[in-house]
Amino acid sequence: MAGGWSRDGAVQDQIDDTVKDAVLAARARLAAAEGEGETHCVECGEEIPEARRRAMPGARTCVACQSTRDSRTPAAGINRRGSKDSQLR
Repeated sequence: MAGGWSRDGAVQDQIDDTVKDAVLAARARLAAAEGEGETHCVECGEEIPEARRRAMPGARTCVACQSTRDSRTPAAGINRRGSKDSQLR
């Protein structure tokens, strides 16, 4: 039983959709890191160390700014369960 507005037996569809969303989000983050990197951080203007530029080709931010960005990334996705109880958590 999937619950919510889905048909009976739709649990695997929900799992597949959740995995698909996670893969798409990861690909979007990778696409942002491809290409020519910056020598100075696009957020604070500090120089990006050579070691970071070698380790992360395409880096556009310094370590401090990237850490701040990563901490702002929401961990939760779409509530696919659809039950009122799961929405209250």
